[in-house]
Amino acid sequence: MIREYRTIQEINGPLMVVRKVSGVTYDELGEIELPDGSTRRCQVLEVNGDNAVVQLFEASAGINLAESKIRFLGHPLELGVSGDMLGRVFNGMGRPIDGGPEILAEEFRDINGLPMNPAARDYPNEFIQTGISTIDGLNTLVRGQKLPIFSGSGLPHAALAAQIARQAKVLGDDAGNFAVVFAAIGITFEESNFFVEEFRRTGAIDRTVLFTNLANDPAVERIATPRMALTAAEYLAFEKGMHVLVIMTDITNYAEALREVSAAKKEVPGRRGYPGYLYTNLATIYERAGRQLGKSGSITLIPILTMPEDDKTHPIPDLTGYITEGQIILSRELYRKGVNPPVDVLPSLSRLKDKGVGPGKTREDHAGTMNQLFAAYSTGKENKELMSILGEAALSPTDLLYARFADEFEKRYVSQGTDENRSIEETLDLGWELLSILPKAELKRIKPELIDKYLPKKEG
Repeated sequence: MIREYRTIQEINGPLMVVRKVSGVTYDELGEIELPDGSTRRCQVLEVNGDNAVVQLFEASAGINLAESKIRFLGHPLELGVSGDMLGRVFNGMGRPIDGGPEILAEEFRDINGLPMNPAARDYPNEFIQTGISTIDGLNTLVRGQKLPIFSGSGLPHAALAAQIARQAKVLGDDAGNFAVVFAAIGITFEESNFFVEEFRRTGAIDRTVLFTNLANDPAVERIATPRMALTAAEYLAFEKGMHVLVIMTDITNYAEALREVSAAKKEVPGRRGYPGYLYTNLATIYERAGRQLGKSGSITLIPILTMPEDDKTHPIPDLTGYITEGQIILSRELYRKGVNPPVDVLPSLSRLKDKGVGPGKTREDHAGTMNQLFAAYSTGKENKELMSILGEAALSPTDLLYARFADEFEKRYVSQGTDENRSIEETLDLGWELLSILPKAELKRIKPELIDKYLPKKEG
């Protein structure tokens, strides 16, 4: 039985204290009814004896404590899921905002979900093509992986996120069974409009479920948005057998909302003012991605976060790096050079890349060319630094070739613009083309038979 209470005691920002409640549980949803009949939703943050602290999803302005009443609904925040969600745009609370009808839900799911049982996890080992050479060729994304993108303020991570969402696909028999769930967290209206228009322009909206939470929406909605997206993804992956790529931007806004709520609750702050449970909280999001034994679907996660002051040791990127399997790092230096997307190849890493490459997945020469390109680019960068200190005359002819390789690599391999969609074959062929700049004797990380088969023959 749903009870109503008129015991609202105090309001402090987005938080409200209700006295003399019974049977109320953590995370339970509530409704506040104002004297004029309008309602506002809230969620239980803390229960202490017969006192409950709730957080409002809307502003607290205009609530008359004496005349307002609150009722608790007996269930947490839920999302109505259905196959009809594909092609639709929702706000951060799961309500359609694209002018279309309400979703006819096949079931309602608790957005907090459950972590995937480690014993039920299947190992990620199938390639996902993003059409971006620096990811596909060097930091390969594997089905069921968590691969974050570390960016900085002002870098084009939004354009990169849209490009991945448009271009990503699985190869082979499952190609038509692929969907994207895109969660935009704490973004501006212009950014939200950019994502929606971009997906509609390219037709990618038909296989995408889009959740947008704007910067002026309440902090608690920002905390709910990624969980809404993952609940939709879990339904599509494990009930409908689809391969789902979840892209979230920007996780930093999510962590800031968490800090705001923690401060309002007067909790003891941890590093940089973030709550001490930030690691655990991020893990409850990231660990919902993966593959399950006996299920054909999969959830692959790309969270995007902006590093405050480009600091990799900041708590958000630092803790994210512990939970996920690698990172793609965007470089301000490359961005200033006009390289787009400005992916910094050397510190970027995909820990599962070896599982997603090779015969039957990409191509037999993938692992060798990947290692050779890394090594050659690293040597080329070192030689360029030496050249700037000692001058060109101090370098051997081979060293100069490596320096030239590094320039060409950035110009042609890393930089590809936002509209170029390269297949894995095009990426690998481009890698061989660049390796042909170097003497054949320098290609020590590739098997000789693969060099004979794939290295372009020099004319004359």
